[in-house]
Amino acid sequence: MSTARIVIQPPSAAGGRHVHVDGENLGLAQSDMDVVEFLRRSGLPDAEPLLDDPAWVEWRGAPPHDYGGPSVSSA
Repeated sequence: MSTARIVIQPPSAAGGRHVHVDGENLGLAQSDMDVVEFLRRSGLPDAEPLLDDPAWVEWRGAPPHDYGGPSVSSA
């Protein structure tokens, strides 16, 4: 079990990852900028460096910084 306060859930089928802090769902992030904004609103004003710190953030179900979503192919 992780002791990280911030958990980034696996990407949804439509894209984006739910962000949880201390068990509370803060929203669906489409990018690192969204995660940083959610964390700022929850009281962590300088959260960007924390995204790559496993003591703070647990990325579940996909690599860090991957927000999934449908593949876009050029015609």
